[in-house]
Amino acid sequence: MSIKTSGLHHVTAIGGDPQRNADFYLRTLGLRLVKTTVNFDDPGTYHLYYGDQSGKPGTLMTFFPWRDAPSGRLGTGQATTTAFSVPADSIGWWKDHLAEAGVTTGRIANREGEDVLTFRDPDGLQLALVAHPQGDPRGPWDNGHVPADHAIRGLHSVTLSVAKEDATAEMFGDLGLTFSSQDSNRLRFTAGEGGPGAMVDVLVTPDAPRGLVAAGTVHHVAWRAPDEESQAAWREELVDRGVNVTSILDRQYFRSIYFREPGGTLLEIATDQPGFAVDEPLLELGRALKLPPWLEPDREQIERALPKLDIPGENNR
Repeated sequence: MSIKTSGLHHVTAIGGDPQRNADFYLRTLGLRLVKTTVNFDDPGTYHLYYGDQSGKPGTLMTFFPWRDAPSGRLGTGQATTTAFSVPADSIGWWKDHLAEAGVTTGRIANREGEDVLTFRDPDGLQLALVAHPQGDPRGPWDNGHVPADHAIRGLHSVTLSVAKEDATAEMFGDLGLTFSSQDSNRLRFTAGEGGPGAMVDVLVTPDAPRGLVAAGTVHHVAWRAPDEESQAAWREELVDRGVNVTSILDRQYFRSIYFREPGGTLLEIATDQPGFAVDEPLLELGRALKLPPWLEPDREQIERALPKLDIPGENNR
């Protein structure tokens, strides 16, 4: 294809209680809440965006938190691990920090020359912290809960579980990713110049059950498009190749198209612009409930339906 992604834009997962979700990602992981809005397709639930200071593409983890959502099941046809990038000498600090927060972690492993620490969020979502030996040039968000020297820099990679890899690998090639390495049944693909925020691992598990997307699982994985023109061209090429792609959807902070890779995972291509400061100042990101223009007439009804969410101002200074 003529259009090539430069890396991950965001990962969206399904959570449970929104307050518990916010407390974990703000306080335990030290991310910034860059937007408090609603699921545009189901305005009765929040859509919470966490990232760096300004919510740059490649730093974003977002959630649809439903308090009574049933638990999902990890398996093929979904993204099964979301990894964040941390400084090379910070894995030991994070293991101690998570233990103090009551979070059980796995042993520190080394994979592809990177130190990897795995754990789960309060809803069972499988996460990892990865220390890339070459470092990560992205700046930290210093919110007082995690020291800047150890803070998460953004997304590192995602892992997709598939029963067969051939068709998935072919589609990643179509999206401009290149195969870079293989470790047993784990294949790594990189976008652009590679490095943290531009990698996806494909884990081939033919005997695993099919996954169920619900609370504690990833809903979709989004890749970056630089602008709307590139996105439109990309969509046209995908359609020409027989891929079932949605129309271009206005997500207020970016434009999106959605489709499934052959293994079953829902993918998105999202534009870098206009970004999260389009409807509130940078210093105030995430503090107020923001709605798109077409939902503003229903604000009172929406606010009554949403559970109370306490986001201390110090988390967004």
